[in-house]
Amino acid sequence: MKILVVDDDEITREMLAMTLRSEGYNVITANDGQQALEIITQDKVRMIISDWTMPGMDGIELCRRVRTESSDGYVYFVLLTAHSGMEEAVQGFEAGADDYMVKPFNTTELLMRVKVGERIQALETRHVTIFALAKLAESRDPETGQHLERIREYSLVLAKHLAADSTNQAVIDRDFVETLYLTSPLHDIGKVGIPDSVLLKPGKLTDEEFEVMKKHTEVGANTLNAALEQFPSITYLHMARDITLSHHERYDGKGYPQGIAGEAIPLSARIVALADVYDALTSKRVYKEAFSHDIARGIIEKECGTHFDPKVGEAFLKNEEAFLAIKDAYANEQ
Repeated sequence: MKILVVDDDEITREMLAMTLRSEGYNVITANDGQQALEIITQDKVRMIISDWTMPGMDGIELCRRVRTESSDGYVYFVLLTAHSGMEEAVQGFEAGADDYMVKPFNTTELLMRVKVGERIQALETRHVTIFALAKLAESRDPETGQHLERIREYSLVLAKHLAADSTNQAVIDRDFVETLYLTSPLHDIGKVGIPDSVLLKPGKLTDEEFEVMKKHTEVGANTLNAALEQFPSITYLHMARDITLSHHERYDGKGYPQGIAGEAIPLSARIVALADVYDALTSKRVYKEAFSHDIARGIIEKECGTHFDPKVGEAFLKNEEAFLAIKDAYANEQ
């Protein structure tokens, strides 16, 4: 996320910038409110941390101008001030500030507040985007609706089990689990680019038709890549793209579209791959009856280490009762 730091005091400005850069943020600086306004008209800034008291345009006026003049997405605004009174806080919030910190700032508190800003911005955009894209796929395939709900529930069960293993905690944290739950319904959005004659065919696909169907992984990934080019700081789009592109890869390298194997396949895609197959096996389709849970379990167990990541397969086997409960719950709802 790109952060603009605005302060007329050089020492404070550089301390703020250095602290944020040390945590991996892209930071640019401005000496006063006017310079800050000029910057945001030319650059996509997602957060501003501004001193309140500055010569010329102060932080309050800058905040008001950002709220009235900025049209390129929401800008999270944090005011820094030497005043700790309630009146100053109210004035700052009335001007449109999202947060308020008293100087001298505490490094830990600053980073915590920046993280809160990131989370709020992500929540603001990702729910709308994910829902819209998932509904787009649903509109092409009448079987997709309940499938999307089940997929995210199955994926959540697997991710939570893996997160509980201390060997995975460096990779699977709370954000990973939440993001997987939100983005797993997007795995088949590329099907909007598949012709009806293939997508809705009531029988087995020919080899040529299957090659066309396989393109849905790349169509979906290309769509999300286009969004990432415009909004590279929206982290959930990276996972959504990985899932969309790679959920038909196999652990043994015999999947598609890239034929990658093992841990070269993104973990998120390895999790969704098993959830997707389980749901396909246990759901009735125009070309097949639904398999029982026991039959699906046997197929998945047999293919652990070939089709599926062994650790993900183990997570399924240890949580098959949860899978069965989800399947039955949505069957009853249907």
